[in-house]
Amino acid sequence: MFNYFIKSPETEKEWEEYLLFRWEILRKPLGMSKESLEDSLEDSSFHLMGIDDENRVIASGRIHFNESDEAQIRYMAVKDSFKRKGVGSEIVAKLEKYAISKGAKIMVLNARENALSFYLSLGYQEKGPYQSDTGIPHSKMEKSLIS
Repeated sequence: MFNYFIKSPETEKEWEEYLLFRWEILRKPLGMSKESLEDSLEDSSFHLMGIDDENRVIASGRIHFNESDEAQIRYMAVKDSFKRKGVGSEIVAKLEKYAISKGAKIMVLNARENALSFYLSLGYQEKGPYQSDTGIPHSKMEKSLIS
């Protein structure tokens, strides 16, 4: 068993480590620059990160709203050594809870092929292909947040 906690980045140092983690896991392996990491929705988005017991970032996730009732998950990542331990599922659950509290009725995301089974296990449905700026095949997915 390992210890971790989920929180939003607050300090300048936490923001730097959170953004660096996103780049290192999601973009650097594709040869993409650090400039490709952030988008115009960062300031209006809700961000979460997983922190291990040594204060290292081990996971990330973010939502923004596309419409008043539709939120979108982006930048979900979990460090390989922490996958399949519940960290990613907990981040998604907390992002969904936040979205519901702000009026979202549906959550959408664009999943890489290697993450499809993860999102399917959380109740997301595959809706078709998505052309990503990364060049990697993605699938559009969605989930109703109405119980």
